[in-house]
Amino acid sequence: MKKGFYIVFEGIVGSGKTTQSKLLLEKMQAKFPKREVIWTKEPGGSEIANEIRRVVQGTKFEEEMDPVCEQYLYAASRAQTLRCVVTPVLKKGGIVISDRSFFTSIANQGFGRGLGLKKVLEINKSAVDGIWPDKVIVVDTQMDVALSRVKDHGGDKFESYSKDFYCKVHNGYKATAKLYPKIVKIIDGNGIPEAVHGRIWKYVSGLKNL
Repeated sequence: MKKGFYIVFEGIVGSGKTTQSKLLLEKMQAKFPKREVIWTKEPGGSEIANEIRRVVQGTKFEEEMDPVCEQYLYAASRAQTLRCVVTPVLKKGGIVISDRSFFTSIANQGFGRGLGLKKVLEINKSAVDGIWPDKVIVVDTQMDVALSRVKDHGGDKFESYSKDFYCKVHNGYKATAKLYPKIVKIIDGNGIPEAVHGRIWKYVSGLKNL
């Protein structure tokens, strides 16, 4: 049996990562017709994880959510998705393509919200429990272009954050690529979707152990 393979897409809001992850899903399903190939997302991906997402990301509260509270909620959602959605497919030798992972928390909460790398890893240790992506693709799109695509201001609090916040997040992704060079690959996200997909496919099709 083939070993399972777990590919994650990352990037700031509006980077095109969701579009690109779904394009890769189609290509991988065609290339590996005998293997289970699924798409999932974080936060969310299962009934419980989706409900946690609604609370932490789409619910307006009078009080501000503390970054530590926020991170624990994301970790809880992550724990559920990894165990109920991701791991069962990987155990069967399938391929999981995910829109976000705990690398998002490193960038958003660690850098954007100022928790720091150490605190984010500490909170996520039990949630992740060694279920790391085989590869992380960061879709790196020009900041102004990415933020101009943001539309869900009312349903997702992160889509209403400032450019300054996303500059910190972007720096977080760059730092993460340096920390985990064997896992994280930054790919130019500028241009039409087909061109970006071409760059991604060139990289993915050259990976070993798929």
